[in-house]
Amino acid sequence: MRPAHPARSRPLRPASLPWVSDDNVFLLTDLYQLTMLQGYWAEGMGERAVFSLFARRLPGSRNFLLACGLDAVLGYLERLAPRADELAHLAGAGFDAGFVEWLGGLRFTGDVWAVPEGTPVFADEPILEVEAPIAEAQVVETFVMNQVHLQTVLASKAARVRAAAGTRTVLDFGLRRMHGADAGLKAARAFHVAGLDATSNVLAGLVYGVPVAGTMAHAFVQAHDDEPAAFRAFTRTFPETVLLVDTYDTLAGVRRVVRLAEERGADFRVRGIRLDSGDLEAQAVSARRILDDAGLQGVKIYASGGLDEWKVRRLVRSGAPIDGFGVGTGMGVSSDAPSLELVYKLTCYGSRGRLKLSEGKGTLPGRKQVFRMEEAGVALGDVIARADETLPGRPLLHKVMEGGRRLPAGEEALDRIRARASDEVARLPEVLRALEPVEPGYPVQVSEALQRYRDQVAREQTRMAATEGS
Repeated sequence: MRPAHPARSRPLRPASLPWVSDDNVFLLTDLYQLTMLQGYWAEGMGERAVFSLFARRLPGSRNFLLACGLDAVLGYLERLAPRADELAHLAGAGFDAGFVEWLGGLRFTGDVWAVPEGTPVFADEPILEVEAPIAEAQVVETFVMNQVHLQTVLASKAARVRAAAGTRTVLDFGLRRMHGADAGLKAARAFHVAGLDATSNVLAGLVYGVPVAGTMAHAFVQAHDDEPAAFRAFTRTFPETVLLVDTYDTLAGVRRVVRLAEERGADFRVRGIRLDSGDLEAQAVSARRILDDAGLQGVKIYASGGLDEWKVRRLVRSGAPIDGFGVGTGMGVSSDAPSLELVYKLTCYGSRGRLKLSEGKGTLPGRKQVFRMEEAGVALGDVIARADETLPGRPLLHKVMEGGRRLPAGEEALDRIRARASDEVARLPEVLRALEPVEPGYPVQVSEALQRYRDQVAREQTRMAATEGS
């Protein structure tokens, strides 16, 4: 007789792929968000709170961050509503029945202030601040951080690639190796904000209107008996394509493109060739010579294969005759700086400033504003101030949502955001736009009024802690 085994619970197997969607995103959160909510509910805590989202410090390889992801956050906040099956799941997981019933009516009714997408930001500067009844402001933390973190990381990386390439075309080829489907879609948007020219991601073209571009893969060439047959077949279907020439022998592939041009004569309309392996600089020089000698000066050369901003810059500085770059994995996962020390911290509850005093993890109390001081169109430094202060410089935080509904400032067209990013990055000092890390970095100060307020709140919290401990 086989020994008996205890029963094991099995996860439900949905009939369709288990994608995160508007229908189930409410539970895309950390468990402690919900346990805290039940705690707030049990104590009757419902006063308004302010939470501030910011990066504690920049990665060592970044001179600035390019804020991105606000659109996804605002869309989520507008639609926030637990479903009946989600509530049933929580009830079955041991949450209080009265709390679950109350949670069924939860909607986001708060206000949001944010720097516009495409704005360079620095350590400790609020990217956005949420003010709402504490349960509403608390429960959204995980999703808000997730979206702003991903898109800011990727936009910041893409801005470096854009800077390295100068005026040359840059295409996003990273989808296949990105960390999940949502990341791949949101990345294409972030890359567009940062100034990339197009993406290979077809869905991004549908959802965001981002230009879509691509060439062909080695598999198409390998599937044919020989390379010339593959080139002839592909150009019959796509006459103005870009041909991948390195499947077998790169320069031999270029010469086959020349022979195809001779065969087709006036009907030859191939726009370019792509180099995807080996010494891209040397191959580009040789390929350009072969094409030019054949009178094909109009055929452009594109390069791809393991590129990042450093490799792109090296190729550009070498003078290699490359017209554009396809950049994939290194940019798609921001391989040198894949994460930020992004935090979402309570700074006010019930009209009283709140602080975290932990060593190396301190916060600034209350709602805030950031003023960017500029001279002759160049940013000189920022000041983090209290929200009601008026200081020299340009205020960066704008109200984008009120009462749970977007304001016009939160409904910007993607092309406007892209144009802003280009303009705002151009306003930074040239040294910050370089790839090399700058020491000391961009100056960010705390206003005297905010510093006094912080000291006041710290004294109050210290006094209360001492009283409770006595």
